[in-house]
Amino acid sequence: MSPSPPARRLRLGMPRRMFSQVLLMQVAIAAGVAVLATGLFLAPLGRLLDDQAMRRALAIAQTTAAQPQIAEDLQSTLPSKDGPVQAEAERIRKASNAEYVVVMNMRGVRWSHPDLSQIGKVVSTDPREALAGRDVLQIDTGTLGRSARGKVPLRDAHGRIIGAVSVGIEYNSVRARLIHAIPGLFAYAGAALAIGALAAYLVSRRVQRQTRDLAFSDISALLAEREAMLHSIREGVVALDRAGRMRLVNDEAQRLLGIGDEVVGKPLDEALGEGRTTDVLAGRVTGTDLLTVRGHRVLVANRMPTDDGGAVATLRDRTELEQLGRELDSTRGLIDALRAQDHEHANRMHTLLGLLELEMYDDAVEFVGEVVGDHRATSEQVTEKIHDPLLAALLVGKATVAAERGVALWIADGTLLPDRLIDPRGLVTVVGNLVDNALDAVAGTPHARVEIELRAEGRTAILRVRDTGPGIPAERRELVFTDGWSTKQPPVHGKRGLGLSLVRRLAERQGGIARVDEAEGGGAEFTVVLPEALEEADPPPRPAAGDRRSLVHAPRVPDDGSPDPDATVRTPEEGSR
Repeated sequence: MSPSPPARRLRLGMPRRMFSQVLLMQVAIAAGVAVLATGLFLAPLGRLLDDQAMRRALAIAQTTAAQPQIAEDLQSTLPSKDGPVQAEAERIRKASNAEYVVVMNMRGVRWSHPDLSQIGKVVSTDPREALAGRDVLQIDTGTLGRSARGKVPLRDAHGRIIGAVSVGIEYNSVRARLIHAIPGLFAYAGAALAIGALAAYLVSRRVQRQTRDLAFSDISALLAEREAMLHSIREGVVALDRAGRMRLVNDEAQRLLGIGDEVVGKPLDEALGEGRTTDVLAGRVTGTDLLTVRGHRVLVANRMPTDDGGAVATLRDRTELEQLGRELDSTRGLIDALRAQDHEHANRMHTLLGLLELEMYDDAVEFVGEVVGDHRATSEQVTEKIHDPLLAALLVGKATVAAERGVALWIADGTLLPDRLIDPRGLVTVVGNLVDNALDAVAGTPHARVEIELRAEGRTAILRVRDTGPGIPAERRELVFTDGWSTKQPPVHGKRGLGLSLVRRLAERQGGIARVDEAEGGGAEFTVVLPEALEEADPPPRPAAGDRRSLVHAPRVPDDGSPDPDATVRTPEEGSR
């Protein structure tokens, strides 16, 4: 027969659930407080009852000693069971419900006692203090057991001490009063414990709901995991309370914002100072993926309110992507420019081939020199005013596209944009969309022209694109920025009306504006203002004085009036507009 499995050992300990743990602890605390309060109440109550019994015994003794007949009888009679002193003492004892009333002479010999056999004997306790003229209060043990005693001197008619009176209150009666009070005390303590248990239950239920009935160990583990996660992720996290104070800032957020642990508990305005970053984190600027600048870093911020009235904001560093973004955008710009110039180069090669076949070698050489000069002049004119390579490449490509479409593309003489852009890709998108819309607006119109102005004011970039098209009526100037709005028929492969909507969204994400007005002399003028678009630097030098604008690329009109794809680049001084 196989041996029976060993009995499982019963393990007693704290329950695992948060609700049970909190309830048990609170009930234990309430019970401990009730017991402690009862004990603290009983201790002074016992002393109070002892004091009351001793003072009562003293009062009976003083009343007995105040009777002159007892002093006279003590002096004129001998101790006797039937003597007058015994009779009077017994009367007083019974009337006062005392345990004993003892009258003694100066030698401590009893003249009265409840136990008649003790009459004539010396008292069992020391009477010297009372015989010396002092009142005595004490709890002591005598021939009748433990009692609360009061002793006073007994004086004759002349005030001389001739003996003493000792009165005792049975101590069992004092203890009985104390025991009698205990049930009431326990009743009050039980009621307090019940109320405390009910309050503990309600508090535990609230804690259970707020903690989702997790155990303390689970909460501790979650907090440890949260701390590890917040300080290890490569995204900044800032938690705010309902008053706008910073209550949590992880390591990445400290790095991105350039702050330390000392900002925890401080308001945003005090910790970060005034600026767009503070406005975004405080919720004064709303939206998603909001761009902001902190020092030399470009940050993308998102803010989510919490149920307690606070908020959690996340920060992503976009600065580290700028170098790769610039390279990618440069490549894309080059591809777009090559694609736009493909048709123009083909025409020029055909022209050159025709000149060679006609043996017009001098004209062929002149034609090649003119084409090379056009491209060199175009690039030089753009790069003198636009120092950012992405924007410069974009405008060179747009100049070729404009020439193919018979449109003069001008850059205003006031244009000067340093190579300090924080988000060049965003500005490339804005400029590209506005120029494309302007080229569409003036295509097919006489003397078609598009003018671009780009300049910096401190850290703010200002862009204006003017055209000589039909313009936009005042009632439609806000409608043009609506997603999906367009004056053209939508293509079968996609949707129109996205460019201007994207321009406004990009501007507002960076805290700027985008609007359209009527251009001077007719047409439309789009203005985009981007605050904090440039990094901190010394103020750029003023552009050299000269004419208001320079021609980047304009079509040359042959004798027959049709646009010539082999356009040249001329400045206003050369008389070509």
